[in-house]
Amino acid sequence: MDPQDARNVSQWAHQVPSRPPSNVSYNAYGPSASNSPAHGTAPMPQYPPQYGPPYHQMNERQRMVYDYSIQNRQNAMTQPSMNGGGHRPYAHISGHSQYSGHPTSHPFRPQNIPGLPPADGLNERQREARELVIKLNADKKDLLDKRKKTAAELKRLQVELDGYEANQRGQEFLRFIYPTQSISPPPSRKADKGTETSWPTNQTGGVETLPENGLGQPYQAAQSPHLRPSPIQLSTVSGLPASSNIDTVSLGDILGDPLIKECWLFNYLFDVDFIMSQLDEDTRDLVQVKLVHGSWKNEDSNRMHIEMIILFRHDDQAQVIIITGNFIVRDWSMCQAVWRSPLLPLVDNAIQSPSDPEALPIGSGPRFKKDLLAYFRAYGSKRTSVLTAQLETYEFSSVRAALIASVPGKQNLRSIDREAETLWGWPGLRDILRSITSASAGGSPRIVMQCSSVASISEKWMANFLETLSVTTPPNVPQPKQTPKVSLVFPTASEIRRSVDGYSSGGSIHMKTQTPAQLKQLTYLRPMLCRWAGNYETSAPPSGHPDLGRLHQALRRGAAPHIKSYIRFADEEMDRIDWAMMTSANLSKQAWGEVPTTAGSEIRICSYEIGVVVWPDLWDEGTGVDMVPVFGKDIPDDKLEAEKVDGRGHEEDETTDEEGGAGFRKENLKESKSRKLTVGLRMPYDLPLVSYGQNEMPWCASTPCAEPDWKGRVWPGFGIS
Repeated sequence: MDPQDARNVSQWAHQVPSRPPSNVSYNAYGPSASNSPAHGTAPMPQYPPQYGPPYHQMNERQRMVYDYSIQNRQNAMTQPSMNGGGHRPYAHISGHSQYSGHPTSHPFRPQNIPGLPPADGLNERQREARELVIKLNADKKDLLDKRKKTAAELKRLQVELDGYEANQRGQEFLRFIYPTQSISPPPSRKADKGTETSWPTNQTGGVETLPENGLGQPYQAAQSPHLRPSPIQLSTVSGLPASSNIDTVSLGDILGDPLIKECWLFNYLFDVDFIMSQLDEDTRDLVQVKLVHGSWKNEDSNRMHIEMIILFRHDDQAQVIIITGNFIVRDWSMCQAVWRSPLLPLVDNAIQSPSDPEALPIGSGPRFKKDLLAYFRAYGSKRTSVLTAQLETYEFSSVRAALIASVPGKQNLRSIDREAETLWGWPGLRDILRSITSASAGGSPRIVMQCSSVASISEKWMANFLETLSVTTPPNVPQPKQTPKVSLVFPTASEIRRSVDGYSSGGSIHMKTQTPAQLKQLTYLRPMLCRWAGNYETSAPPSGHPDLGRLHQALRRGAAPHIKSYIRFADEEMDRIDWAMMTSANLSKQAWGEVPTTAGSEIRICSYEIGVVVWPDLWDEGTGVDMVPVFGKDIPDDKLEAEKVDGRGHEEDETTDEEGGAGFRKENLKESKSRKLTVGLRMPYDLPLVSYGQNEMPWCASTPCAEPDWKGRVWPGFGIS
């Protein structure tokens, strides 16, 4: 044996007694000796050693036990407790520590196995100890592997159970708010060629659902080349069943991408724990999260109300996301809207960006980028200069939307350069709507405003804002000017009471109706007011009602609205859309700006707001585009849209004769290639709208409600303890 190996074996053998003393019991503090003699030998000295003979008077075996005891005591004093509190002494069996999570120099630690001496040259006892250490290490590894597999399986089962329970709660909730309706999927049916309705109808008045694939997700139908999904999506509402959350987006869907490396969050309210829980659990510690908020001081006029996310990814792409909810749990159990830009690549330096303002038409990607960067610059260099510099390096050409925003401050409409500078508030909205061509063809357009808060506004301000919403470019064919009918969708107390969170969600929805001035405002708003849920207190309109057979359910009755949407429908039928806007801005002069005084053209805005406007021509590829409302999903129904082309269907006629059948199919194919594109717009409320009853009042959070909600709670009034 090599001399060095001999020294290693000698040292190793010194630490492991070849035979433990018969009167030493191994406890948490190492070996201890009883006072009774064993095998006719003298009583072993007790430890600590000051109670025994001096070290130089010990025999070899006593010294071996003493050294081993000292080493155990040192380990016990230096290694942490398994339960995280203080220090914990360790019990050793044949030199193996019961706790393997802390590094130590003990030769039998599993991580030191490569340093074990070879079996050659060891005595029988030492070889047994060596084999025991190897076996214990292998058993521990197997145990850890089994624990990981068990934990993963438990997590998977918990996710399945949570999904099942959420779906069951949603089904029970729907049975509560729709007591007379069926919530099972309707029977498959072929559309009638003679039907006059434009949307899928449910003759039974039941909640329409789609079949599921066994995992709680709907089957994805093949997308027609003539169809485009809704550019604005709805948020997932956990209290509703899976059939009501088709094509919806949760905050976890947005933030849970493991490729995210940097995340900028703009909002008014934050729950940091809730935000972090939405990030991918394996990469959340690597994500740089930056929160940008405004002031909560009442005296501060520059208050933050925008809801936006900017993501930078590891694959050198970025994304802009605009939402309507705060980053708190309660807001994501309400109906919210989400707009997501395409993934934006880095700018190709070989391609020159257009600098001519005329090369940046409203609705184009470069114009969107220009307005977005101007918006961030309004925050000041201290807060967003880094973000602005980063976004400068990304290409926005794939974006199809116009940015509408507000920033605090004053803006002079006479002196501003409209081509070089960005207009904020209602003047900016008016500029955008002037560039949109109306699809109205002699019909009566209808504008529907829907928001979660209505501030104190004068009739003069309201008239100016409605005039702004009515601005469009008329169609090429001369048509008589039509004044749009205006509706305001706002929930009643009954609808809040029956929502997923009951009265709790009412704390985020505001329209005051208590003072004489507020009641006067309600007087001129009342003709516009329509219910959020739109139901007729029964499963369908009464027999003989003109809306019978035209009830189209958005599957959001049970979710209180925190969404803000403004839509112009092209006609009374409300089956085509001229434009749609989602934004953080409620109906208030603080958000949209004051009306200019007669003395000048200066307007004042108090809040940061942001949103997008979309319209059909953004998707025009030469064949024309229609934007239509869709319900319960994001993609329009292909067959129903095909039947509307030129007022007739294009399905194959099974009764055609042998000679004409082939010709008919070729004609269909030709017409199909020239068909208009159809872009869906996901509707948050049911159509047709239902006006307030004579005695119905809008929800007022500051008014107490004695009638219990579906959870059995009453509402004491907002801010009243």
